[in-house]
Amino acid sequence: MMFSSRALKRRYRGKPGGKPVQTRFLPFEFHALGSRFSAGLSTVGNVAFLVLLTCGAAFAQSQSGVDLSAIDSSVSPCADFYQYACGGWLKNNPIPPDQSSWGRFNVLNDNNQAILRKILEDAGDSKIGLFYSSCMDETEIDKLGAQPLQPELDHISAIKNKQELMEEVARLHERGVDVLFNFSSSADLNDASVEIANIDQGGIGLPEKDYYFRSDAKSEEIRKKYVDHVAKMFELIGVSHDEAAKKAAIVMSIETALAKVSLDITARRDPKSLLHEMPKAELLKMSPDFNFAQYFAAVHAPAFSKLNVAVPSFVTGMNSAIAARSMNEWRDYLTWHWVSDSAHLLSKPFVEENFDFYSRTLSGTPQMRPRWKRCVSATDSELGEALGQKFVEKTFGEQGKERTLAMVHEIEDAMEKDIESIKWMSPETKQKALIKLKKVTNKIGYPDKWRDYSSVNIVAGDYFGNWYRATEFEAKRQWDKIGKPVDRGEWGMTPPTVNAYYDPSENNINFPAGILQPPFYSNQSSDAVNYGAVGAVIGHELTHGFDDEGRQFDGDGNLKDWWTKTDEQQFNTLADCLVNEYGGFSPIPGVELNGKLTLGENTADNGGIHLALAALIVDLKKKGVSLTEKTDGFTPEQQFFLGFGQIWCQNQRPEQARMLAQVDPHSPSRFRVDGVVSNMPEFSTAFACKPGDKMYAVKGCRVW
Repeated sequence: MMFSSRALKRRYRGKPGGKPVQTRFLPFEFHALGSRFSAGLSTVGNVAFLVLLTCGAAFAQSQSGVDLSAIDSSVSPCADFYQYACGGWLKNNPIPPDQSSWGRFNVLNDNNQAILRKILEDAGDSKIGLFYSSCMDETEIDKLGAQPLQPELDHISAIKNKQELMEEVARLHERGVDVLFNFSSSADLNDASVEIANIDQGGIGLPEKDYYFRSDAKSEEIRKKYVDHVAKMFELIGVSHDEAAKKAAIVMSIETALAKVSLDITARRDPKSLLHEMPKAELLKMSPDFNFAQYFAAVHAPAFSKLNVAVPSFVTGMNSAIAARSMNEWRDYLTWHWVSDSAHLLSKPFVEENFDFYSRTLSGTPQMRPRWKRCVSATDSELGEALGQKFVEKTFGEQGKERTLAMVHEIEDAMEKDIESIKWMSPETKQKALIKLKKVTNKIGYPDKWRDYSSVNIVAGDYFGNWYRATEFEAKRQWDKIGKPVDRGEWGMTPPTVNAYYDPSENNINFPAGILQPPFYSNQSSDAVNYGAVGAVIGHELTHGFDDEGRQFDGDGNLKDWWTKTDEQQFNTLADCLVNEYGGFSPIPGVELNGKLTLGENTADNGGIHLALAALIVDLKKKGVSLTEKTDGFTPEQQFFLGFGQIWCQNQRPEQARMLAQVDPHSPSRFRVDGVVSNMPEFSTAFACKPGDKMYAVKGCRVW
C-alpha cells in the first residue's frame, strides 16, 4: 500500500530481483500512503483513457465514479464495509502468479509500467534506452555468468587486516552494498536547513532485527531457509557444498551479532531515539577497531566536524564484533553481501535463487515478474528522473496539477478549522500547530528541476556495470550534500510512483504524477468520490505532520518540543486508543498487528478521512449540491466512503501478510478501511448503522 513520512533513518529500495536494499538517501523513512509502492492524479489524452479502461469498466458505466462492479451487496456495509465496498473486486481480481498481493495500487502501477516500457523501447541510444536494453539482454548476461563479480571478489579475498577491511567496506558502500553500517546525508534535526553526516545501523540480510530472534516455528523455518539460501549463493560462485554451509553459518552468526545491537523497528519510530549528534572525534573513540576517519576519506566525503550517530550502541557493538572475528569470517560476510546485492544483475541461476528466498519464501510469490517489468523497475530505480521526465511529458497535464493543488488547499483549510475547534488542546499549542500548518509546502507531480545524469556512464550491453555506475553516482551525490543547505525542491520518489509522502524535516507533502489517476482521481467521477479517494490521501499526508512522529517537528522541520506537557499527555491518551484498537486486528491466524508500529499511519488514515469529508461538505454546500440526492443509488456521503474504501481493494498472500505485519508501519488494507469507518459517527449516519452493528461507531478512536 502507500502513503508515508520519513520516520526511520533509511528506506528500502526494492531491487528488481526481489531483495529489499537499504539505501542511504533519506534521513527518515517516508510516511507514505501504502506499503512499498505509492499514489497519484488524473492524466490527459490517450494515457488517461488507457488508465480509465484498465482500472475498471465501472468508471465508465457509473455516473458517480463508484465502481459498482466492486460492490458485494450480499454484505451489509454496517457489518463489514471493506467486504461491501470491495467484495466483487476481490472475487474478480485474483493475485497474478508474479505478485505477492494485488490491489488497486498494483493495477495502476502496472498501467504506469506499460507506459514506461513504451518510452524505454523508443528511447534509442539515450541513457535510459541503453540502460533498459542492457537489462533486457539476457543472452549476454547469462553468457557472463558470475564473471562480473570477480574483480570485487578478488579484492575481498585479499583482505589481511582491519585497515583493508575498512577500505573494502568503503568500496562496497560506494556501490550501494549495505555492509556493517549505513552512511548517509540527512537534514540536521536540530537545524533542518543544513545536511549533516549520519551513521546508522545496517549490515543484515533479513528484513529487520527481530527476524533473527523470534522463537515461533515459522520464524525458525525462515532462518533455516535463509542460511540454506546463503549457502546456495556461495555454491554458485564455486564454493563446495560443505564449505558453503560453513560460510553461511558464519554469515548468520555475524548478522545475528549486528542485529542484537540494532534498535528494533518500533523503537526507531521515535525520531528522538535516532538523534545523537556528536563531534567526529567522539565517533572515532567509539570504534577504535574501525577507522572511521580513513573510511570518510576513502568514500571521498566532504570535510565535516560533527555528525549524527543514530544508534551509538550499534557502533560500539559493531566494534566489538570486528575485534572478536577473524579476517576469514569478515571475508565470508563481505563476499555474501556482494554476491547477494548483485544477484539480480547476473545470470539466471543467481536471479532465480535470489527470487526463491526473498520473494517466494518471504512473500509467497510463486513466479518471477516478466523481464521487461524488472527492467522498467531497474531503470526507474537508477535513472528515475530521466525516465520520469519522459513519463510526465506523456501523461501529466498542468490542469491535473492545478486541480490537485486546489483540493490540497481546501483540505488544509479543513485542518485549520479542525485545530481551532479541538477541545483537548490548549490555545498556546493550537497557535503553534496553526503556524506549522501554514508553513506546509506542497509538491505536485514532478520536480521543478530535473536531476542531471550526464556524468553517469551508461554502456550498451553492460547491465552489471551500468547499475553500479548509476549507484555510485547516487551515493556520491548524497554524500556531497553534507554541510550544504537542504534542497527542499528535491523529491524522494520518482514521478511514475503510485504513492505520496510527507517529509517532517522539510514540512512538505509530495504527490508524484503516478498516483494522480483513476481510481484516485478522475474528471469523470463525482466530487464525492474524488474527495473520498485522493482527498483522503491528501488528508493522510497532511495529518502525518501532526501524528506521533510528525508532531515532534516544528514548522521549519526542526525536531523541537512545541507542546505543553498537558497537551502532550492528552495526545498520548488519544493515540493509545488507536494503539489498542489496531493491536487487536489479526491479518492471518496467529499474527496480530503491532499497534505501536502502525500508530503513525493509523493516525494519518483516521485523521485524513475526517479532513477530506469536512472539505467535501464545504465544497458541496458552496456548489449548492444536495447532501441527500442520490446518484447510482448513493448519497454524496455514501459515494465519499465508497471512493475511500475502493482504493484499498486488495488480495494478499498469507506469507506477505505475515511479513508485513512484522515490518510494515501500515495496517493491511482491510483494517485501513474497517478500522477507519468504525471510528466515524459520520459513516454510521451515512449508512444508517445501528448500535450492535460491527461498523457502528460506539466510541470511535480519534486524535485529529
